[in-house]
Amino acid sequence: MSSVGFSEVAASFERHLRTERNLASHSVRAYMGDLESLTSHLNLLGVESISDLQLSHLRSWLANMQVKGGARTSLARRAVSIRLFTKWAHKNHFIATDVGVSLATPKSHRTLPEVLDVASATLAMDALAQRVGEEESPIALRDCAMVEILYASGARVAELCGLDIADIDYERQTIRVLGKGNKERTIPIGNPAMRALKEWLKNGRAALQKSESGSALFLGARGKRIDQRTVRTVVYNALSALEGFERMGPHALRHSAATHLLEGGADLRTVQEILGHASLATTQIYTHVSTARLQSAFQQAHPRA
Repeated sequence: MSSVGFSEVAASFERHLRTERNLASHSVRAYMGDLESLTSHLNLLGVESISDLQLSHLRSWLANMQVKGGARTSLARRAVSIRLFTKWAHKNHFIATDVGVSLATPKSHRTLPEVLDVASATLAMDALAQRVGEEESPIALRDCAMVEILYASGARVAELCGLDIADIDYERQTIRVLGKGNKERTIPIGNPAMRALKEWLKNGRAALQKSESGSALFLGARGKRIDQRTVRTVVYNALSALEGFERMGPHALRHSAATHLLEGGADLRTVQEILGHASLATTQIYTHVSTARLQSAFQQAHPRA
């Protein structure tokens, strides 16, 4: 192995993340931030060439962060990040062996996501529909359609904002979204969401449409493509009236969609496909959510609990 400095390798790794893995800018910054942190630690250890990198150096880096009070979730994420780097570095012949392959990931406390119960989700959707009837405004039609789709599809906010009119399949009642890593997937949305969407397109969108609207499905008050901040505000307002769910945002609708699908009998692989998770392990957290909810219901309802 030739002696190559970390700055040269880091630049090459960043190009790999951007061009080959098509990662979002914030993801690239996170990976490069972890690599920069490791490089700084290696400089203190006197390790100047990547060919000299050893597993003990990686363990020393994680241990140093732990001593400084690093959260286990942060340590776990950084371990995953550096394992990706060493795998890439080995594949591209910067290091003789993948020294990070056996780097243990610190176990993190996994917090179960908050979810709406079915009754509360229904109440929120009904309240939005009632608002449409009372206001008869394009904004009300838009908000109702957006929240219905978020709950029906489990889509991410960024995916919703990126929707174009052509991404709707009326016959199959599906939407086509562009997820993380520019991966496209098709998601069913069901009758209530489809009705709300048709109502928005028929009676709402034209009132907000401007020359800069383009093909965007959802528009802001000034006619441009809807932005994520507006969507979050809409969801917060929609859920704020529900007792116990005042602080829930769009991701709660995604969590709720996944949990309700599993509770309704959908298999884990189907839910993984709908949510666009790269790993089944990410989807499996919702099985724990469902179990926790079942246990809670049992404790409250069963006479022998």
